[in-house]
Order: sequence, then structure tokens, then C-alpha cells
Amino acid sequence: MPTPLTQPQIDDALKQLPGWSHGDDRLIRSYIFADFNEALGFIVRVGLLAEQHKHHPELFNIYSTVKVSLNTHDAGGKVTRKDIDLANAIQKLSC
Repeated sequence: MPTPLTQPQIDDALKQLPGWSHGDDRLIRSYIFADFNEALGFIVRVGLLAEQHKHHPELFNIYSTVKVSLNTHDAGGKVTRKDIDLANAIQKLSC
């Protein structure tokens, strides 16, 4: 079972993840795109990336906005290294 990170560990990781925040036991970031097509393309890319990582985010979409939420169910719904790693990978997609 993955080990939940401490708040200082999460805070340290967030320094390398611009735009991401921590709240309600999850890492959260919203992305805004020019239109729905761009947002949908991003969702598909995140889905393929999640499969590679064998770790799946919650994705919420309204038109051109995509909200990504990460936590680890196997760790009691807490943030783990798996979440940090996937957030870093998603961050690279958005650059």
C-alpha cells in the first residue's frame, strides 16, 4: 500500500508544480484552454498518461476548463508519491 505524504513533503513537492494546490486530501489544478476541442484533447492525453502510470486522476470538464484532482485510493484517499509523479507528468503535457 502506498504511504501518504506528510504536509511538509507535499508543500515541498508543490514548489515544483506551478498552479497546483493541495486541499481536501488531494492535489488540484485547473487548466483553461482556448475551446472545448483543446480541453478534450488534453483530457485524452491525460488519460493515456494515467494508463502509463497505472494511476488515474479525477477529471472534470466544463467547456474549455479541465480540473484535475489527484489522490491515492489505496492510501485512504491521501496524497502519495504516485500523485506527485503523475502531477509532474501532467505538468509536462501542458507546457
